[in-house]
Amino acid sequence: MEIRSRIYSNIMYVTMSGELDEHNAIYSKTTLDELFLQSGFSQVIIDLSELEFMDSTGVGILIGRYKKLKERHIPIYICNPSKHAEKIFKMTGLYNIMPKIN
Repeated sequence: MEIRSRIYSNIMYVTMSGELDEHNAIYSKTTLDELFLQSGFSQVIIDLSELEFMDSTGVGILIGRYKKLKERHIPIYICNPSKHAEKIFKMTGLYNIMPKIN
């Protein structure tokens, strides 16, 4: 799992690549939490074009980060989901809380 980020025009862009599953759950949670503690952004866009796999642990990680940002009134959007991520997001209804954007 690799997580890259940058802030541009008050938007934090996060790219996740690799596998978001139980094997890297601690790394993913810790890294995302540290990123989201920063200031200077009012929304988050997560690019999942490089995500190869995600299981229920990965879903839980994203929901947990969504809840933390919701407390701060910061929305999360998903862009460029991989074919696998698209299937998971549709099946679980995650797009209801983290909308897909182009």
